[in-house]
Amino acid sequence: MDIEQLKKEREKWMTWKNISPLREALNSLAKYEDVNVKLEDTLTIEGEFDTSHITEVAKNMMPWRKGPFQIGNLFIDTEWRSNIKYNLLRPYFNLEGKKVADIGCNNGYYLFRMQEDNPKLLVGFDPSPLYKTQFDFINHFIKSDIVYELLGVEHLEFYPEKFDTIFCLGVLYHRSDPVAMLKSLYRGLDKEGEVILDTFYIDGEEEMALCPASSYSKIPNIYFVPTIKALKNWCLRAGFSEFEVLETKVTDATEQRKTQWIEGESLENFLDPEDSSKTVEGYPAPQRVYVRLVKKEKNGRK
Repeated sequence: MDIEQLKKEREKWMTWKNISPLREALNSLAKYEDVNVKLEDTLTIEGEFDTSHITEVAKNMMPWRKGPFQIGNLFIDTEWRSNIKYNLLRPYFNLEGKKVADIGCNNGYYLFRMQEDNPKLLVGFDPSPLYKTQFDFINHFIKSDIVYELLGVEHLEFYPEKFDTIFCLGVLYHRSDPVAMLKSLYRGLDKEGEVILDTFYIDGEEEMALCPASSYSKIPNIYFVPTIKALKNWCLRAGFSEFEVLETKVTDATEQRKTQWIEGESLENFLDPEDSSKTVEGYPAPQRVYVRLVKKEKNGRK
């Protein structure tokens, strides 16, 4: 696969009729040199800003899913309080001097936060021109060295860099062949490395998975929701030598909720109004498992 050619082709996505006006608005922003960035729960950018124009540009980029962000007096109250997930995982990784990828990076909130570890390289993968534009909007002020690729997990093994740590948060359940995706993650690592992964799971001691008929929590592209034992089997079949459960957590309204910065519905609309332990389809309500997968090559396997 010619990744460089693919990247050039996908750059054309930024000229789509729904994206091009956003890019023009982004280019209209003034250049701000004297800013102070705080890598905190709310990623904060301090400076003397034309907040009214910045707010107008940001609102045109809705919906904002991951964050939150503060730019001067502008607070972007995103659907997800992504700091909750980041803080949950923070004790389990050290990225200093490492090459790091974030698969399905959205607007780059986690990547921006990861700068605090001084990694050697930060690369985000997400084939969404809207999220890339949101990233560029935030990075207009931060001016980081983060690389954002309009690529998916299926391109990871063909990418010119191999990574020490790969984050893959909230992607696996969107793939119709989860073992194939896990193999792509495995091949994207250097000879030794780790994946920090989270996905939906269901309770149970058996090695089995829920296969939603048409949607799960009103999300149509959810294919498999495994028990933790089934997830472990998938990961070992993909080649990983270690599988470690870090945390489990029920998704609740303190973490995901509707705000003025999104369009449409959020978690409260996805659950049974009479029983929040179930989705509107009658399945177990979303809960996530966070795991570390370790690659250690042996017997010549790569």
